[in-house]
Amino acid sequence: MASRYILKYVQPKSIVPIRFGSTLSGFELQHKTPTIKKSMPIPKAQYGGRHTVTLLPGAGIGPELMGYVKEIFKYAGVPVDFEEIDIDPNSESSDDLEYAITSIRRNGVALKGNIETRSKEIGVMSRNVALRNHLDLYVNALHAVSYPAILSRQKHIDIVIIRQNTEGEYAMLEHESVSGVVESMKVITQSNSERVARYAFEYARRNNRKKITTIHKANIMKLSDGLFLETSRRVAKEYPDITLNDMIIDNTCMQLVANPHQFDIMLTTNLYGAIVSNVVCGLLGGAGLLAGKNYGDHYTVFEPATRNTGANIAGKNIANPIAMLNGAVDMLRHLGHKKHATIIQNAIMKTISDGIQTKDLGGTSTSREVIDNILRCIKAEMY
Repeated sequence: MASRYILKYVQPKSIVPIRFGSTLSGFELQHKTPTIKKSMPIPKAQYGGRHTVTLLPGAGIGPELMGYVKEIFKYAGVPVDFEEIDIDPNSESSDDLEYAITSIRRNGVALKGNIETRSKEIGVMSRNVALRNHLDLYVNALHAVSYPAILSRQKHIDIVIIRQNTEGEYAMLEHESVSGVVESMKVITQSNSERVARYAFEYARRNNRKKITTIHKANIMKLSDGLFLETSRRVAKEYPDITLNDMIIDNTCMQLVANPHQFDIMLTTNLYGAIVSNVVCGLLGGAGLLAGKNYGDHYTVFEPATRNTGANIAGKNIANPIAMLNGAVDMLRHLGHKKHATIIQNAIMKTISDGIQTKDLGGTSTSREVIDNILRCIKAEMY
C-alpha cells in the first residue's frame, strides 16, 4: 500500500517566520521552511533551471485539458518537464496510485485532473482523498477573483477560501450498525485544526489580508465544529493585527449570495469548504474558471477548484480549459517561473476580455478556439 512510503518526520517545531520581501519561490519556501513538520532534506527534480512536475490527467476531460497545458507550455518555452502518470479508474489495484504518490514525493509538485474511483466496494477510499492523506496535503486554498468581462451574479469579488483538506466528513469512516442504520463519523482533530488555522493567519499576514471568518456549525456540532472554532480563536490571539469572526455554514451560503464582499479569508472544515467553494464559483460565472491548490509541508498539488469543470464531456471540444490553465499558472508561480506565469496569465485574461468564451460562460467558442487565441496572445507578447 502507498502508506508504506510515508516519510518519517522528526519532532514538530514551531512555525518558521517568513520574511517579507523574500526572494525565495513558494517551492523553495515550502521545502526549506516547512510550517509545522521538519523532515530530512529531500532532493527535488530540478535540472539546469528546469523543474520536473508530476502530471496526473485523470478521467473525463482531464486528458484533453492537460494536452492544452502541454501545448501552451511548449509554445511559451516554459522550463518545466512533465512526468505523466495515468491512473485507471477501473483498476482494483492501487499500484498506479502508489506510483503517482512516489512521483510527487520525488518531484515535490503535481498538476492533476479529477481522479475517479469507480469501485462500488464498501471500504474503497476515493483516490483523490487517498492522495491528499498520503501526502498530508492538509490545506486546500482557493483564491476567487471576479473576471470583469464575464457575466456573473456578483462583481468585484476577491475571496480566499482556506479549507482543511484531510479530515472531517472526508475521513470516510462509515458503517452500518444494524440493518437500515448507517453511522458516519466526522473527525476533527486539534492538531490539524491548528495547522490549517495557522496557515490561514500566516497567509493573511503575507498577503496583507485583514479579516478571517471561521465557518462552522458549532451551534449543533458542539464538540467537533466547536473544537475547530475554538482552535481558530486560540491561534488568532497570536495575530492581533488580523480580525477574526465566525459564521454558521447555512447563514454563510446566504450571505455569500447576498453580499460576498463582506468576506476576505474564509477558514473552513473540509465539507463546508467544498460547499462554499462551489457557491463562489457559481457567483463568478461558473466552475470552469478557478484553480485550487493543495498544500502540505513538503508537497503541492494544483488542480481545477471543483470537479464540475464546465462541460465534463471528453473529446467534444466544448470543455472550458481556463481552470486547468489557471492551475498551471499557479504552479509556475509556486516554482518561481514568474515571467512565464505572467505571460500566460495575461494571455488568458485578454482572451476572456475579447469575448472568446466557452458555452458554460455564455459564449460560443470551442475549447480549441480559446486555446488558439491564448497562443496568439502569447506570441504577441513574447515575439
